[in-house]
Amino acid sequence: QVQLVESGGGMVQAGGFLRLSCAASGRTFSDYTMAWFRQAPGKEREFVAIITLSGGSTYYADSVKGRFTISRDNNAKNTVYLQMNSLKPEDTAVYYCAARGPSGYYRTMPSEYDYWGQGTQVTVSS
Repeated sequence: QVQLVESGGGMVQAGGFLRLSCAASGRTFSDYTMAWFRQAPGKEREFVAIITLSGGSTYYADSVKGRFTISRDNNAKNTVYLQMNSLKPEDTAVYYCAARGPSGYYRTMPSEYDYWGQGTQVTVSS
């Protein structure tokens, strides 16, 4: 079992920034591919970003590419981060971190992940 706890959400004006954190516990953190998803009201949960086990590779949804950066600390902190810059009102959603075992390619469907955090709200005002 892996337990995931997100933090760092909040309310910000358009053009601002936030940094989300997701702390993992329970198993060896570096054994898991980590990803961020988001879900806006009335919409399906959608992929945002993914980072491989060692942090050597990342992949982003087109809607956030160039504005968001995913990173991870596999040492003492066992945490994955999402740095969100140049935020837009359409980025408003509940953001979730997710974990799964290693994969040969980037997994972008929520059903492909085994563990989820409780979510953190991000609200961007215009």
